[in-house]
Amino acid sequence: MSDFDRHAATARSGYGADRALVYDAGLRAHMVRVYNYMAGAVALTGIVAYVMFNMVAVTGPDGNLVGLTALGQTLFRSPMMWVIALAPLALVFFISFRIDRLSLSTALALFFGYAALLGLSLTTIFFAYTGTSITRVFFISAASFGALSLYGYTTQRNLSAMGSFLIMGLIGVIIASIVNIFLVSSALQFAISVIGVLVFAGLTAWDTQKIKEMYDVNDDGTVSGRKAVMGALSLYLDFINLFLMMLRLFGDRR
Repeated sequence: MSDFDRHAATARSGYGADRALVYDAGLRAHMVRVYNYMAGAVALTGIVAYVMFNMVAVTGPDGNLVGLTALGQTLFRSPMMWVIALAPLALVFFISFRIDRLSLSTALALFFGYAALLGLSLTTIFFAYTGTSITRVFFISAASFGALSLYGYTTQRNLSAMGSFLIMGLIGVIIASIVNIFLVSSALQFAISVIGVLVFAGLTAWDTQKIKEMYDVNDDGTVSGRKAVMGALSLYLDFINLFLMMLRLFGDRR
């Protein structure tokens, strides 16, 4: 985190005020970079998921899913489905733990590779929900994400205090989701989705504030680039999970 206090600097004239202007311009450029990376990854995920659905699904005249192509059988009705499900998880852990040793180009390639892999995994949401409801929930999620991220960026309130509660809530959602694989309880699934929406809404604001605070005007191009990639990855995960939780609540099933 930078030790430059822009609020103190702007209270003075001259050199300090100039530094504040430089800091603000740099911070805006950094956040725009983060959001551009994140938006590009979301777009890539959506394109991959939609294209793959059209390649693997057999639909009837009414648009309902009636079967899978040979490729669909191979990808989603064989042990390959576990590779598709677990590969994104392995890659996101690799990026997170190795980011300090990666070049910017490699980090970006891995980030967008992760987005593509997750898009392949999310092809299955088109099996369960109608395209119209997926589109509707996507735009609702995007509007909610934008408002929450804007709050995290502009608020003067320190959100770090609620970070531990959000992490605890996230762990609880993960454990409950694993348990519900065996229980198959619709009531528990509803509760998980509601709590999940609240958790990822809070994480969106919290992560945005963290990304803002991690910006340092003295960072070189490589370090600032890595921070932008990790910030984009955090917001990307917040958005995708917020979208999936809202889809479970408001999506129309086929």
